[in-house]
Amino acid sequence: MPETAHKDAPRSKTFLLAVPEARVLEWIARRLPRAVKPDHLTALGVLAAIGIAAAYFLSNGDELWLWAATGLLVVHWLGDSLDGTLARVRKTERPRYGYYLDHLVDAFATAAIGIGLGLSPHMLLAVGLAVVIAYLILSINTYLETHAFAIFTLGYGRLGPTEARLMLVAVNTLLALGLIGDGILDMLGIALAAAMIIALVARAGRNLKRLAELEPAA
Repeated sequence: MPETAHKDAPRSKTFLLAVPEARVLEWIARRLPRAVKPDHLTALGVLAAIGIAAAYFLSNGDELWLWAATGLLVVHWLGDSLDGTLARVRKTERPRYGYYLDHLVDAFATAAIGIGLGLSPHMLLAVGLAVVIAYLILSINTYLETHAFAIFTLGYGRLGPTEARLMLVAVNTLLALGLIGDGILDMLGIALAAAMIIALVARAGRNLKRLAELEPAA
């Protein structure tokens, strides 16, 4: 596999909101001031992830912090999703730099938000860590696929990062309004982690079968 396979690999998106989201992001990117650079948006996403984690932790003292977490999820979406779009719109892509930074930041943000949830009164820390670990394992598999098959598949199935944020927004709202109990979030977290592991096993099986066909044993 050539060294540049990771940065030249075509991206495959199957998320429910992929098409409308791309249109919205491009519309915003074309209207941002020239002073705003992709790295500024990346930094904004990192700060928002830290803020989300802090807001979840602070919700131990006041449920109003759940509304702050929701607002910061929107900010995180803008920073995390808009940086690459802005670079493409302005034709200032740095493929290897962007690939490395984007996935490093994604790993950090996922860990921060998952641990923040685990430190809130609404989810056990063990459950938050289980979700983070499952997500990171899926991410590692995606990067391995990129090198093995020269295609970068963004996500598993129809749910991606944006859909996950929307689910968190909905859960935050229901928790803040007292419409669901804390145990619900633990059950959802366990179900999510289990679903991610099942998806990983299924996809790894297909990948190994395909690789065995491409490279049959002697």
